[in-house]
Amino acid sequence: MSPHDPITAPNRTLHPLIEDTRQLGSILDFVRWAASRMDEQQVFLGHGTTQYWDEAAWLVLDSLHLPLDLDGQHWAAKITPSEAAKLVDLIRRRCLEHIPTAYLLNKAWFMGQPFFVDERVLIPRSPFAELITEQFAPWFLHDAPPQDILDVGTGSGCLAIALAEYFPDAHVTACDISLDALSVASRNVGDYQLEDRVSLYQSDLLAGLIVGDDQAPLCFDLIISNPPYVDPDEAEDLPAEYHHEPALGLFADDHGLALVERLLDSAADHLTPNGRIFVEVGNGKRLIDQAWSGHRLTWLDRLNQEAAIFTVARGDLPNWRG
Repeated sequence: MSPHDPITAPNRTLHPLIEDTRQLGSILDFVRWAASRMDEQQVFLGHGTTQYWDEAAWLVLDSLHLPLDLDGQHWAAKITPSEAAKLVDLIRRRCLEHIPTAYLLNKAWFMGQPFFVDERVLIPRSPFAELITEQFAPWFLHDAPPQDILDVGTGSGCLAIALAEYFPDAHVTACDISLDALSVASRNVGDYQLEDRVSLYQSDLLAGLIVGDDQAPLCFDLIISNPPYVDPDEAEDLPAEYHHEPALGLFADDHGLALVERLLDSAADHLTPNGRIFVEVGNGKRLIDQAWSGHRLTWLDRLNQEAAIFTVARGDLPNWRG
């Protein structure tokens, strides 16, 4: 390691991340110390937690292979020297390199379930969780659920896996342009033993979802997508943690609308007559309403107002701009 490495180079602001560890002994000590250091270094929260204490507890407990709901009586348990060295290294990397905890642990939680993640995929976070648990009511009736479902831009595969679990009689197709992402998704699909119900395709949005000699498009009753929708001009304003995520999964041209527009222009060919598409666009609602003021998209009233989702029926897609 270089003597000028940011972790080891002498710097007064780094002393608490080096010297204070001599006094740490218990699980509680390390969680308290980690939370304080995260606060001092102003790490960004938003990839799984919203408070420094929760972030610190997640990092410490999971790295020790302990449950996140560890009983209070065990918090005084002593940390071994080798465990302490591992924890200090993880906490320093979280604070100084601003690597998201999910990447440090290779684990993210989504809808209460763990998924393998690394820097080849975005860290799972989506308001689609609410729609999935509601099985997309009222657009799909309980006695007439979708049988063929597509997740466009699947990343880690967490949404596809959740769809397969909440729609046990459906077949789920998941696609992504990135082979790296599909490798992660394949691992997660295997971990949940859903290989017979979740199919993975490499595809640039919907372009690769064709079969047979006549190149017929695959069709679905329900399509969901959380496509890249961040304006590239906003990259420098994002917290450092986001720069560890793949740019391919974050940014899109035309103020973040380019891929959304392409997706809507091609979706009709991949939906059954009564099918629907649902698309998450983050904070893009205002931009979409301005760009296509007469659009036929329906905005959903969700609990998470910071991440907008719209839906549109197949019949409205040919003239979705209005």
